[in-house]
Amino acid sequence: MINPNYYPWGYDSDNGPDQWHKNYPIAKGHHQSPIEINNKEVHYDRSLLPWFASYDPGAAKTILNNGKTCRVVFDDSFDRSVLRGGPLPGVYRLRQLHFHWGSSDDHGSEHVVNGVRYAGELHLLHWNPKYSNYLDAVRRTDGIAVLAIFLQVGKTPKPEMKRILEEINAIKTKGKEAPFPNFDPSILFPKSHDYWTYHGSFTTPPCEECITWIVLREPIIVSSDQMAKLRSLSKNAENEPELPLVDNWRPTQPRHYRMVSASFL
Repeated sequence: MINPNYYPWGYDSDNGPDQWHKNYPIAKGHHQSPIEINNKEVHYDRSLLPWFASYDPGAAKTILNNGKTCRVVFDDSFDRSVLRGGPLPGVYRLRQLHFHWGSSDDHGSEHVVNGVRYAGELHLLHWNPKYSNYLDAVRRTDGIAVLAIFLQVGKTPKPEMKRILEEINAIKTKGKEAPFPNFDPSILFPKSHDYWTYHGSFTTPPCEECITWIVLREPIIVSSDQMAKLRSLSKNAENEPELPLVDNWRPTQPRHYRMVSASFL
């Protein structure tokens, strides 16, 4: 597996998504993410089960700015915070969550639904503990499960986002990390658990094709101010010029022959 730190990548024209395949050839593969989800091409699958998350708030460890996103890291040394059901063959452990967002409220999500791009997208990343460790899971087609939730700017923002955004000032610049104890990410879920699912990849290099995507139909509501708070992060380190961390999303990739299934009619 190519180490993504070996070949620096980002979202600018010189190192952005159009260039990734030069160092990470799988980025041109046939199971890449994100994709556009189009109702006309979605298949309702009555056999799809509801999904369930049981997260232990004590598993939350730190929040950090890695120069590419804002990430919350969880203890995944045993099955303390897990996702199960839906299209998944077993239990998957929560490892981290992170966000993608734009430079303004009219774009920022990675997946697109019927031509609509949301202001942002939250990814909760889980791995399959039937493999010996996370790095082993990344090499397997059923190794990773990502729960994706859209962020939509609206009038009644979700108060639960506040906890994450309160820490932004502590991680303003790249490389900054702060303790983030006692957090249950399931407070961020929308009311409806309806979802689309398909087989795809990481949306960042090396872009391994090991992900079962569970994309929730209902977005969560955030305010314009909350999105501005994410944009106040810098993608440079403390001693470098401040560069706003924005537009950290990958454009949609060809669906090729993949089936997108829906848990709802």
